[in-house]
Parts: sequence; structure tokens; C-alpha cells
Amino acid sequence: MHEAKAIKTLKYLKVKEIQKHLKNVEYIIMAAPSPDHFKDNPIHFSIFLNTSENIAKNIQEEIFNKFLKDNEIVNPIEIMSQIMPVGFSEGTQDTLMPLLLVKQEDMKQIPNIPMLVMDFLANSENFNQAKIDSLTGWTYSYNK
Repeated sequence: MHEAKAIKTLKYLKVKEIQKHLKNVEYIIMAAPSPDHFKDNPIHFSIFLNTSENIAKNIQEEIFNKFLKDNEIVNPIEIMSQIMPVGFSEGTQDTLMPLLLVKQEDMKQIPNIPMLVMDFLANSENFNQAKIDSLTGWTYSYNK
């Protein structure tokens, strides 16, 4: 297994910059390595839906199941789906990195907006960079 290098943050976007950045974004999917003891679920997924609306649970389940099917994601566990604060950082990557903020100090220090986040551990052959190479990556989907 490769040793993962930290993703360097050059700056955090301000709230107005985040809103402008997300103007035509439908969702962002992020894949990162899970902690080592989750052998059957080697990938930590975060799906950031570009909404701050609390969508009904049955609709959230339909959206979640569609993501699983479309991305050939199997065996999801530790599923969390709720409105959470999300910041964005600029680094050396081509696109801005979403940051799920869970610590109170980060929520206070890093500009953020509320987004519906689905966070879980799972497996997929489509995300081998996270699973095999221990890399973190994300991709944006835009409204047509």
C-alpha cells in the first residue's frame, strides 16, 4: 500500500465564493481510504448534495440507492445523512476540495455553508485509487 500524502490547502473560500462556486453544481462525490480495520468497506464516501433543504427520508433513501447503483458501490455501513457545514479549500488540485466540518473549532474558523451530506463506508471497484493507492479524490456533477 502507498503512503498517502496530505492534501495541501492554500486558502479557504469565503461564503460568497462558495455560493458562486456551487452555482451549477448538482452534487460532489468524494472517496477516501477507510480506516484499516474496515477491510470489507475500504472506501469512505461523502456525497455532498447542493441543497440545504432537509429532504424527506424516503427521498434521501432513493437518492442514496441511485448513487450506490450508478457507481457500483456495495456493502454500505455507518451511513449518516444530514445537513452539515461544508467548507471548500483551494489547493494544487484542479478543483476545489469540499471539507465536511465536524469539529466546532473548524465550523467557527472555516467559512462554510450547509449542505445535505451522505457519509458512509463501502466498497467499489470503481474507486481503486482510494482503495488500493490510499488516495483521496472527488468529482463534481453539474446541472445540465
